[in-house]
Amino acid sequence: MIAKLNEKKSYPWIVVGLLWFVALLNYLDRQMLSTMKSAMMNDIPELAKAENFGLLMAVFLWIYALMSPVSGIIADRFNRKRIIIGSLFIWSGVTMAMGYAATFNQIYILRGIMGFSEAFYIPAALSLIADYHQEKTRSFAIAIHTTGIYLGQALGGFGATISKHFSWHFSFHSVGLLGAVYSVLLMFLLQEKKVHFFDPSKKSSVGNEFRQMFKGLGILFGNISFWVLLFYFASPSLPGWAAKNWLPTLFTETLQLDMSLAGPIATITISMSSFFGVLIGGAISDKWVMKHLKGRIYTSAIGLFLTIPALFLFGYCCDITAIIFGAILFGLGFGIYDTNNMPILCQFVAPRYRATGYGIMNFVGISAGAVITEFLGKAADNGGMRHVFVLLLFVVVTAIALQLLSLHPKTIDMTEENEI
Repeated sequence: MIAKLNEKKSYPWIVVGLLWFVALLNYLDRQMLSTMKSAMMNDIPELAKAENFGLLMAVFLWIYALMSPVSGIIADRFNRKRIIIGSLFIWSGVTMAMGYAATFNQIYILRGIMGFSEAFYIPAALSLIADYHQEKTRSFAIAIHTTGIYLGQALGGFGATISKHFSWHFSFHSVGLLGAVYSVLLMFLLQEKKVHFFDPSKKSSVGNEFRQMFKGLGILFGNISFWVLLFYFASPSLPGWAAKNWLPTLFTETLQLDMSLAGPIATITISMSSFFGVLIGGAISDKWVMKHLKGRIYTSAIGLFLTIPALFLFGYCCDITAIIFGAILFGLGFGIYDTNNMPILCQFVAPRYRATGYGIMNFVGISAGAVITEFLGKAADNGGMRHVFVLLLFVVVTAIALQLLSLHPKTIDMTEENEI
């Protein structure tokens, strides 16, 4: 039965479906903590201080960022199926362990381990999807996968609601167990597919592996378009991670709502609008790029443009209708932008280096996210969080301008024959 499943013409879409649920768990597990702060404070009083909570968010991001280039290099050279399954199993175990944590230090260490394990998933998964889906379906396939990410964020918003009716321990235990079981199922259902394999006739050795690694890095960093992509990926990560980690708190302070209500409102509003944003962005991008090589770049820029008025509303409005409208705009725009990052990278980087490239992009993007997360923790203690959100809109404007002026793809799908 498994063999017949792999032989189906629809299997590339089945792969997207299989990884969709992994993406959901990837973001559900990491997002739950941000909405269960209030429930956990009774047992772990250090969480009452926003700066300490910011440290928990930041340690995950810093380790995730530092490991992303490493995970990308590994994904380009080894079996991505095994990397994905191993990553899922480890972070699911960490999620279960979070339910047993009794001190701030224990949670801090577990968040670090979660950052390490989750870093191996995205570069491997997106490069695998890009290999299964070529020019005409790539953006939409990645869009469907990305909806899993946003649904995971939305469900993470219910962490506070579940913990209110059961316990925060139960929330971590149940989700962690679900991920561990699913990792076993993937062993039988998921298959690797390499568009390009490294020459097997060449003797494999530690020295040769390092030479190939540095060769790949040299090709990436020797491409000026890749440098532009790094900045373009990092800049929107500042408001993106700010919204993911701190919007529930902003809703609580601005709208005077309990976290059990503010958490779901903030995460569901952004996540569900992003859910539709990635589908819209993926569909438009795949059609536009067939008519114009910069179609994906234009689609991505339109998405980022929608986040500008949203950041303004976050900073200056105290009305629930206006702020929720801002969250919808932000989620829709960020989703349109987010689904096109790997497809745009594929226009400038050949298959054998795409996971590495995306890993490096993750590094700069999430490093930016770690900085803003920690900074907002301090700003929240001083009552200045809303002003930071407004300042971030100028970063987005700069990213849009640089992208439109500097990125000039020569092909829809870069190969080694036409690589710059």
